[in-house]
Amino acid sequence: MMGLIRVFLFAALGLTVVYWLLAIYSRSTERERLEKKWDAGPPEGAPDRDAFIEAGMAKYERSLRRKLIWLVYIVPLTVVAIIIYFVNVQ
Repeated sequence: MMGLIRVFLFAALGLTVVYWLLAIYSRSTERERLEKKWDAGPPEGAPDRDAFIEAGMAKYERSLRRKLIWLVYIVPLTVVAIIIYFVNVQ
């Protein structure tokens, strides 16, 4: 039992690092996309560049793309739990 807990603890630690790296990367690509969109031509009614980017980033924080990053935790831990279960069931 302690071995299983240790596996999940180290997996969670590793997945946390992967999650943060992926979240930072996704956030930076979204910001870059917004900056390029502004540079191509400011949209009608946009007050200034910084406000446009901040509004876009606030919208990103509520987006499905941001929420799907949580699958970094869910999928691997679920797969490992299922494999451990089926290996031990007789």
